[in-house]
This record gives sequence, C-alpha cells and structure tokens, in this order.
Amino acid sequence: MNSQKSYQTEQPTLYIVPTPIGNLEDMTYRAVRILQEVDLIAAEDTRQTMKLCRHFEIMTKLVSYHEHNKDVSGTRLIEDLVAGKSIAVVSDAGMPGISDPGSDLVRLAIEASIPVVVLPGANAALTALVASGLATERFLYYGFLPRKKKDRIDVLESVQYEPGTIIFYEAPHRLKEMLTAIRQVFGNRQIVLGRELTKTFEEFLRGTIDEALQWCEGEVRGEFVVLVSGATEAAPTTTWWESLSVYEHVVHYVEEGLKPNAAIKQTAKDRGESRNDVYDAYHQLHKKE
Repeated sequence: MNSQKSYQTEQPTLYIVPTPIGNLEDMTYRAVRILQEVDLIAAEDTRQTMKLCRHFEIMTKLVSYHEHNKDVSGTRLIEDLVAGKSIAVVSDAGMPGISDPGSDLVRLAIEASIPVVVLPGANAALTALVASGLATERFLYYGFLPRKKKDRIDVLESVQYEPGTIIFYEAPHRLKEMLTAIRQVFGNRQIVLGRELTKTFEEFLRGTIDEALQWCEGEVRGEFVVLVSGATEAAPTTTWWESLSVYEHVVHYVEEGLKPNAAIKQTAKDRGESRNDVYDAYHQLHKKE
C-alpha cells in the first residue's frame, strides 16, 4: 500500500478545487487561498475561470486543461509538478473530476507519486439529491448519457434494476429525448428535475416521468440534474432469450432494425459466445430459408 500524508509533506501538490455551480458566495475561504498560493491553475475554460479570479482578486497564472488537450496538457502539468510547482485544477463549475478530465490528471499524479489534495465544495449532483426528496441512503451517479440512441438505451438497461436513486446530467436541448428513453426503459417512475441550481432561477420539478415529458412541451431552459427513483422490482433471474435458438436470437435483433452483422455481434455478447460461432450458426440456417 502506498501512503499519502496529505498535510505532512513539503512536496509540490496537485489540488482539486471545486468552484461555485452558480452562486459565487459558495466559494470557500480555503479555495480562494489555495488558488492564490499555487504556481498554476489548470482550468477547463480559462475565460470562465478568469472571471472567477478577477472577482476574488486571484492573480495566479492560468493554463488550459480540458477534454480535447488533456493528453498533451496533462503530461506538461505532471512535468511541472515533478519540477516543484504546485497546481490547482478547476472546472467551469463544481467539483473537478466529476464528468470532466480532472480524474485523468489525478491518476497521472498518483502514478508520479505526487500528493493529491481535494477540497470539499459545490457539487450539482449531491445538491440536487439532498433537495429531491428521493432516497439518499443509496444512489448511483452516472452523469451524461451517451448521445446515440442505442448507446443510451444500453446504459439505461444496465442500470434499470438499480434500487437506489439514479442521478444524470443533461443539457436543455436534449432533455426531452433523454426522458423519452428513460420512460421506455424504466417505465413511469418518480423523477425530479433540478435546473439552474443555486442561481436566481433555481427550480425543482417533482413528479412522474410522464409529467416531466408533458412539462418539456414548453420552453426548456437551464442545465439539468435529473434524478430518477430506484427500481422497486428485482432483476429477472432468467434472460429473455433463453428459450431462443442462436438463429432466433439473431433474427430477433434483425427484426428490431439491426443489420445482420450487428445482430450477430449483439447475440454473441448476450450469450458469451464467440462471434464466429454465432455467425456460422445463423448463416447455416439462413441459407436454408
């Protein structure tokens, strides 16, 4: 086991610093001090972080670190840390490392034996969860669902029997499409939409998924945290395809709209069999028809 004594070292440190998700008064004294004291601030969007720095009179140099440059920028930041510089990581809002590349930099720092110190602070998922009225003793945070319909459905099917509250993030222009997919897989469960958290127009909408879809017929604005109540039924102990032959299994997916090769691949995945074996079994019977 590797031990990190976070506050008993003179080593350069990687600080993970949360920033307000909407209300600047949620910035902590400690977060301001750390951002003033470090050698560099690695920001998801330097223009956004510059506004925060100006407000709190933070003069520290900003460098860019985001999803599209994380490989090059991450390597450079680790080199700076090894060379003796302390660095703070911030995202546009909330806790770095949650649905952003901050987690990648944390892994690189740990691999380089650089101490990682996380400051507590604002987080949209937990803020919405506590206010939701849904169960808090167990929850699953997922973040943003995939944009492709099939990938989105696959993710939802993988968590549909989770008994705890499930937490997602979504942008306003994709909210209705997302809720439609959740309704398709989960059924009409209880749901809470939290929008514009901590800002002037903060709003919580509590009801059923059907009611949420009806609400989406109007103008949808703001960034959303979507919380869905957990499953009340256990996952089925048998699989839907158990009574089907390999050929029938592939045909099922073809009839759902998949091309044969994609249907063969999915059937092999379902059954834990080799793709070649499924391919041969399907085409042997397919030729006879």
